[in-house]
Amino acid sequence: MKDETEADMTGITPRRRPKPDIEEIGGRKLKPSTLMMGHGFDPALSEGSLKQPIFATSTFVFPSAAAGKRHFEGITGKRPGGAEGLVYSRFNGPNQEILEDRLAVWEEAEEALAFSSGMSAIATLFLAACNPGDTIIHSGPLYAATETLIGRILGKFGVKFIDFPADASPEEIEQVLRRAGDSRVALIYLESPANPTNMLVDVEAVAAARDKVFADHEEKPPVAIDNTFLGPLWQRPLHHGADIVVYSLTKYAGGHSDLVAGGVLGTKKALDPIRAMRNTIGTICDPNTAWMLCRSLETLELRMSRAGENAAKVCEFLRDHPKVERVGYLGFLKDDAQADIYQRHCTGAGSTFSLYLKGGEAEAFKFLDSLRIAKLAVSLGGTETLASHPAAMTHLSVPEDRKAALGITDNLVRISVGVEDADDLIADFAAALEAI
Repeated sequence: MKDETEADMTGITPRRRPKPDIEEIGGRKLKPSTLMMGHGFDPALSEGSLKQPIFATSTFVFPSAAAGKRHFEGITGKRPGGAEGLVYSRFNGPNQEILEDRLAVWEEAEEALAFSSGMSAIATLFLAACNPGDTIIHSGPLYAATETLIGRILGKFGVKFIDFPADASPEEIEQVLRRAGDSRVALIYLESPANPTNMLVDVEAVAAARDKVFADHEEKPPVAIDNTFLGPLWQRPLHHGADIVVYSLTKYAGGHSDLVAGGVLGTKKALDPIRAMRNTIGTICDPNTAWMLCRSLETLELRMSRAGENAAKVCEFLRDHPKVERVGYLGFLKDDAQADIYQRHCTGAGSTFSLYLKGGEAEAFKFLDSLRIAKLAVSLGGTETLASHPAAMTHLSVPEDRKAALGITDNLVRISVGVEDADDLIADFAAALEAI
């Protein structure tokens, strides 16, 4: 946000600007958890309201006709420098701009964009990046809807894809990038940890391979990553070579299972074409959702920390249970390539993990049907504990051979631990396991 300015040389009185944000005191850089209480919002612009109002409006009033002309000159590119200010709620709004300012704080990103859902964020990113005949290179598995978007929908418009397993080595990643040949690689898209297997992708290795393989290209394909499972508290991919970070803000950022939204973060250069596409197709989130997300971001660190502590205790119990085959929990990684990625990229193990039961679908269904505290529902990152069966639910549309190759088996249960009492959750899981 910029400070208040005087009338520019054209004589147009600019919109009133908020006071500059306080980002440091006495040389100390303020933490994101502190900045969430007021960053990007000046109460003086809203009748002194401590919290931002919900700006329920479809359009905004220009101070003059000349100001309106200047704004559209910036939007259309007739005047360099783009356009600031508010004009129409398909483009932006006060609630969305405050939300975007606060989202960027967590990742130390230049800019952020808010969307109506995680999938609308991903779809807008792909539409902005791809032309017919281009190739998307991605890690696997991805969220099933993302795979559908790439393979079935973009495929109808001539966009091809090449994928590699999430746990691919640096050498394997480089080999896959070279397989694109002469095809323009529009995007390298990652998901880490992968949904639902919890496998990590080596973002640094992907960025290094990209720089090597495309060293002679005028523009290198951007590396984008879905950071929903760990971000922003436990992983910040922009620090490890990613250019763009994608979120389902429905999950930890929203955190109360009462909204649907998405986000994209990165440099201004990387986000400008995505913003232009969002302006055209109208995938921005609504003011009420943006307001709710700003409320949720105030407690993000508290909620994620408690959920992470709970998950550690629950997984310790599950790991040694006789009816459990194994637990795909990042906190258990050690002495292998995945552990190395975890040590370099992550600051915590998260609260969503993969539970592999001894048996198959029947045992998994019995376990799920016997839970009394944990809710049988898709999604993750809420205050409540959720459990689901990926092979029969979120990834049902994935072909059987691909599910087998990616480790999405019938005995896999995905669990997202909430903020309940950890011992109560352990009692719930113990009783459900005994029921098998």
